[in-house]
Amino acid sequence: MSSWEENIYLGVEVFPEGSLVWVINDSPFRGLKGTIRSIHMIADDLDEPFCFYLVALEGIYLKEPLWFQYHEVELVAPPSTVPVAD
Repeated sequence: MSSWEENIYLGVEVFPEGSLVWVINDSPFRGLKGTIRSIHMIADDLDEPFCFYLVALEGIYLKEPLWFQYHEVELVAPPSTVPVAD
């Protein structure tokens, strides 16, 4: 069992903010890693939910994060959880 909470939205796993992801879509960004900065979900009476991730990519010249649909990224690592000392 992992230490992070798994979120499911209309049958689709939603990665939490701070997660490290790979871009897997067919674009110039394919194979790059980045961190999810924000999540936007559109709830509607659709067969499939619309979930978008704002991802800050590593190692590219663009300084602004980019939006990707949920099926265009894959989880590499959940957000790190550092225990707080008493």
